[in-house]
Amino acid sequence: MPLVRQVYDALLAQMASSAMKPGDRLPSVRVLAGDCGVSTMTITNAYQRLVAEGHVEARRASGYYVAETERSATRRKPFLGRTSVDSLWLLKHVYEDDRTLLNAGCGWIPPEMLHIDGVRRALAALSRKSAAGLANYGTPYGYLPLRQQIQTLLAQQGIETAPHQIVLTHGASQALNLVARCLLQPRDVVLVDEPGSTNLYAMLRSLDLKLVGVERTVNGPDLAALQSLAQRHGAKAFFTSTNLHNPTGSQCTPAVAYQMLRLAEQLDFRIVDNDVMAGLEPPGAATTLASLDGLQRVIHIGSFSKTVSPALRVGFVACNEEFAEKLILQKMVNSLTTSELTERLLHGVLVEGRYRAHVTKLAERLQAAQATVCDRLEAAGMQLFTRPAGGPFLWARFERDDVDMRALAQRAIAESFLLAPGDLFRTDLRATPWLRFNVGYADDPRLYRFLAQEARGLRSKAKA
Repeated sequence: MPLVRQVYDALLAQMASSAMKPGDRLPSVRVLAGDCGVSTMTITNAYQRLVAEGHVEARRASGYYVAETERSATRRKPFLGRTSVDSLWLLKHVYEDDRTLLNAGCGWIPPEMLHIDGVRRALAALSRKSAAGLANYGTPYGYLPLRQQIQTLLAQQGIETAPHQIVLTHGASQALNLVARCLLQPRDVVLVDEPGSTNLYAMLRSLDLKLVGVERTVNGPDLAALQSLAQRHGAKAFFTSTNLHNPTGSQCTPAVAYQMLRLAEQLDFRIVDNDVMAGLEPPGAATTLASLDGLQRVIHIGSFSKTVSPALRVGFVACNEEFAEKLILQKMVNSLTTSELTERLLHGVLVEGRYRAHVTKLAERLQAAQATVCDRLEAAGMQLFTRPAGGPFLWARFERDDVDMRALAQRAIAESFLLAPGDLFRTDLRATPWLRFNVGYADDPRLYRFLAQEARGLRSKAKA
């Protein structure tokens, strides 16, 4: 552990234990450096971090003092205020750092599972490079060496492409937004997975598009529904996630994938495949639409938020050349270029040589977590949509169809759990007994006890 962090942690521990109280003066930089056998710069950096985080006050010509306002007084209290857990509430609070709640239904990978060490090494290497490229807007397509690395990664999935067919974006969210703007006009009908991503629904609605859901089965989209809805509405696009689907965790089988492509050709619509979980499925378990289609009707979305770090905000679109040019125009109009600084940083992570081993280990950890959480949810009285091959998401329900999931979610908040009711993942917000779980967070005995108690209560009501 770096010396600065060691000093910082030691001082913070003294404040937490009241060995140092509000108003107490910290030792001078020189004295503490001598006592610890470190440089004065180390102590200064530790003190400045404590000041920046509000634990310590710096007083000119006097020194450093423990902040008068105790840190605990400013910590977030458990959220108990709203009476309705709805999609707006989920979007507003999903990314807040509220450690008083176990976020059992969240949409991200636990930080300790991500490639943070790789980011640190890449940051250190980047800091030693010349200033060239670190203070520029970058290019419209994005940093070329990173696009070349993505080209290699896609080739490993059977997707043949060229760097000028890859457009870098601020995460998969911007990628989906740009694609929607290029494909669709206000009031157009767009087909989406049902259930599907709450964030995607909100983004598409913000563009004044009409959403029509295609029911998801354990093998992928319901093909009969897809054909009927595409014909009825003259849909121009279908937004889906072929692999490790959010929220069900299901995989699209090869047979369903081929039929989807046939329907897209027959009915003249594009398929936007959001493949942000790429690499997290077992070897051979993924069917990638873009590898079957050659990026003719399929637009492939990718990201590194689920494998490296969401803080980098680097995603990409892989598509044919004509559509890539449309994307570039839309990208420049809406946000100019993406950050070459973060793109160079991600490139450093990928070329360092440990990324593939990290993704393999991450996939194995999530697969093990899936098995554990599936077993324990079933033991608690819940039914599974499917046992996912990997990834973070799991879709489970109670036996009865008439469960008030909003009320259940509120009771869970009172018990310090944040659940994700299934109706939030439907275009029509129709009541449903399903819940989304994230296996990276859900393996907690308290949660299983809460769910088992709810299941027993439902069985008792049924008998009555």
